[in-house]
Amino acid sequence: MSNRYDNKSRRINIRWLLAAFDLAVFAICTLILYLLGERGVFPVVSVLVCAGSVFLLRFLFGIYSQIWRYGGVQTYLKLMMSDAVACIASILAHLFMPEPKLRIPSVIAIISVDLLVALAARLTYSFCYRHSTASGTVGKVSRALLRIFGIREECSGASEKNAINVAIVGAGKDGTALAEALISDESSSYVPKLFIDIKKEKIGRSIHNISIISEDQVRKERLEAEKIKEIVFALPEMTVEEKKALFDKYKPFGCKLKVYEKSALIASENPGKIHLREFEIEDLLFRSARKMLDDKTVSYYTGKTVLVTGGGGSIGSELCRQIAKMKPKALIILDVYENGAYDLQQELLRAYNGAFEIRVEICSVCNIEAVEKVFRAYQPQIVLHAAAHKHVPLMEKNCVEAVENNVFGTYHVLQMTEKYKTERFIMISTDKAVNPTNVMGATKRVCEMITQHYSTRNNGTVYSATRFGNVLGSAGSVIPLFKRQIAAGGPLTITDKRINRYFMTIPEASQLVLQSGAMAKNGELFVLDMGQPVKIIDLAENMIKLSGYTPYKDINIIETGLRPGEKLYEELLVKTEELDKTENEMIFIERDTPLTQEELEAKLDILREAVAAGSDEGARQALKTVVPTYHSPEEVNGKYEEVKTVTA
Repeated sequence: MSNRYDNKSRRINIRWLLAAFDLAVFAICTLILYLLGERGVFPVVSVLVCAGSVFLLRFLFGIYSQIWRYGGVQTYLKLMMSDAVACIASILAHLFMPEPKLRIPSVIAIISVDLLVALAARLTYSFCYRHSTASGTVGKVSRALLRIFGIREECSGASEKNAINVAIVGAGKDGTALAEALISDESSSYVPKLFIDIKKEKIGRSIHNISIISEDQVRKERLEAEKIKEIVFALPEMTVEEKKALFDKYKPFGCKLKVYEKSALIASENPGKIHLREFEIEDLLFRSARKMLDDKTVSYYTGKTVLVTGGGGSIGSELCRQIAKMKPKALIILDVYENGAYDLQQELLRAYNGAFEIRVEICSVCNIEAVEKVFRAYQPQIVLHAAAHKHVPLMEKNCVEAVENNVFGTYHVLQMTEKYKTERFIMISTDKAVNPTNVMGATKRVCEMITQHYSTRNNGTVYSATRFGNVLGSAGSVIPLFKRQIAAGGPLTITDKRINRYFMTIPEASQLVLQSGAMAKNGELFVLDMGQPVKIIDLAENMIKLSGYTPYKDINIIETGLRPGEKLYEELLVKTEELDKTENEMIFIERDTPLTQEELEAKLDILREAVAAGSDEGARQALKTVVPTYHSPEEVNGKYEEVKTVTA
């Protein structure tokens, strides 16, 4: 407590010290101008009127409340405006003052010179503070000046020993903003030493006393001379090709490569925070993630009670994070695995500090009584159903569990949306539901059928399903596996050299899911544009190269054979001729004829009997009966040559 009062007292003292300094400057300027001018009777009253106007206006404009070491253009403009008003007030006062008094030009001269000195002093202080941790002459002079004025203790930031010298690629708006932020942030250990740019008109000049050099001038010797430890890319609109070129150019220098992320979303959550992240391999292999959410989508989720099943999983947790940014009334995280749900809850509680209600419910969607208890307690307006078993090989050996959890879990949640009059239900599907060759894909196709049937029941709820491919960074993604294998020295294992997959980042996929759900009218099966499919062998080779190794020489790649239920290529559309466009160029609609009540019940009865019998092979055969497009992997993979020109 005393520490807080000491700091407050210190701030007050600094204000009065600054005011006293300004008063001394005003007195000296006045005296010098008086001595240089026509000496007569010293106009005491006239000078006091000028001084009173200047300092009264400065206090009214809050000039002494500013923290000048962080002063920007607006703070200096405020000081200039304050003294301009003071000058006008003084001139008006002098029109009615008796002699002896200052002449109008003298009034203007005194206030103008005083303003010039005040601005120069503040700019010098700001410069010295920002460069007090720098090495070389500039840093030494800055520290010496601050010591003279007794404010050495205010200087913090990186010491020369702990400083991380960085070169910033891009001397544009973002690069300049980054450099200024690093210089101003007293807690930052980063010290910008160089700008690297390609524009000829900038080369040889400097920004914030930081030299700008061309890409051609970048040499290992130059970086070592400046003790550069990290190179930061401040180029927000880089394409994948440009990222690869930059990576290839700067990786050999041995510096860490980082990216300056400046997004409105990040800035709104952590104003003033500098976000530098590692230059990831994913940046070089896949298209850049784009911000998908528009105002219409955001406003739809704002103020709503949203339930996310499977909320602790890879996709479910990211859906929760995106929803949290949209300020819902309440967010209900439902999952059978408590650790993931708990970690997410704590993360959101820290980030949003009670801005909305965050609840965790631990239960299985297979337990309809438990699911109903959640619906009864919270009456969710929007339900995002992400709960499912998704691991293909494991589900091939656990068919009964896959049917029970994926199919009947979804059915239970749908029953509750109808009973408790949910406004909207959004099911998370997968490209593996298209012409499925495995149990997991077949169960998700049944989930799509059930969801589309419910859209015909006219119960007031809007139903939709959204289908997409693999997501980067998910629990089952191949990227983390390859990274671990590279770190261990290899080999990298792939099931088949011909295999390809669609990829999308988790945030991008989640945002598209939320947008498709908000735009749904009823019964749509949304398909996301996943870009071009990636051959896994190319992915493995590129990851080895980008890690600084040579494929098949330093690190080998071996084939292990296709796993049970795995196919060589994924498809996103069942009937491309029925594809409809939406207002978002990355979201399409595939229309399918919904099942009737009788057809649905007949299919569910077949699956119920298989689950009751407890036979995995029986469950597999039941799925083949209820999903006409369910084929064996051999049958689908046999058509690889026919479709590879389309998907490659």
